[in-house]
Amino acid sequence: MLEIDLIGAKVLLPSGLETPDLSLADGQIVDTRAGRAVDLSGYRILPGIIDVHGDGFERHMAPRRGAMKQMNEGIMAAEAEIAANGITTAVLAQFVSWEGGLRGLYFADQVFKALIATRDQVITDLRPQLRFETHMLDLYDELPARITDWDIHYVVFNDHLPHDRLAEGRKPPRLTGQALKAGRNPDVHFQMLLDMHARGDAVPEALDVLAAQLNTVGIQLGSHDDASADQRATWHARGAHVAEFPETLEAAEAAHAAGDLVVLGSPNVVRGGSHKGNVSALDLIAMGLCDAIASDYHYPSPRRAALMLAKSGLMGLDGAWALVSSGPAAVLGLTDRGTLEAGKRADLVILDAQDRVAATISGGRVSYMSGDIAQRFVAAA
Repeated sequence: MLEIDLIGAKVLLPSGLETPDLSLADGQIVDTRAGRAVDLSGYRILPGIIDVHGDGFERHMAPRRGAMKQMNEGIMAAEAEIAANGITTAVLAQFVSWEGGLRGLYFADQVFKALIATRDQVITDLRPQLRFETHMLDLYDELPARITDWDIHYVVFNDHLPHDRLAEGRKPPRLTGQALKAGRNPDVHFQMLLDMHARGDAVPEALDVLAAQLNTVGIQLGSHDDASADQRATWHARGAHVAEFPETLEAAEAAHAAGDLVVLGSPNVVRGGSHKGNVSALDLIAMGLCDAIASDYHYPSPRRAALMLAKSGLMGLDGAWALVSSGPAAVLGLTDRGTLEAGKRADLVILDAQDRVAATISGGRVSYMSGDIAQRFVAAA
């Protein structure tokens, strides 16, 4: 771990941008000089990004079907991209879904086991999240034991079945390609979807029981893509107090009113709207209905979104960056990070004059460094 004093840079503190010395020792930010100094004049130091939900790692785990045989290497490759984008804590959102393939039970088992196996080999704090499709009733009995085996502490529920089409007995778009990716006959895949849809009346009660089991053992719960206030109220009653990517203003307002935490997608912010036509993340942020923004599927987007919000004048840099640092820390209940204060983890990202990531430090260890900044660290050695 670094024992070092970073001097000359603008540092984003809870009070705003200032130019103090920032000292790191024993994996923490300390309030006394730690040793040798590195001059970072011309750079900005901000709290490390906490990505509260991302599935962009999938491309590293299986760049092509069957190509990745060593899942541990996929985790290492994903961490490299994550660190290069200033992320010091990353929640990897892995599906267990009827979609199969990269989102099937077998693949999820491999991913979660690889995360456990590589904990001592990565610098970034990588945390698993299970995204579970609610209509997979056949897995309910075994799921709590699997969650324990996978060392998962955060579960989010979603329902991506195309219910409108299935209710009419019509095949959803892209069904054939989806089935083939999962290694299923398209007709078998379609029948599976119809069967799950037909058993929908049994899902709410099963979810009540499952959520109660998970709450009892301290698993954090969330819901994904809430479309109405009633949906959010139902999930709140089950103890799911995180609302990921609400699709409507009504759902976001209901979550906020109930004291639940709202997570939005940073690609939505960067784009200026949802690619699916849902409520704009920018609008929700402007109304104070957002607690954190996440990478979703694109790791560069949290940094870009926060800086864009600050430059737009919608909020100051401190408020915008809080959406990718202290806000996500609160969502995850992590009181040891999210701000650059003495006693907190030494999690920080260093930006150059063009707002590019020059270096990332997670837990006092360098997880990424590139360009001219490396010469400054070497010269100070």
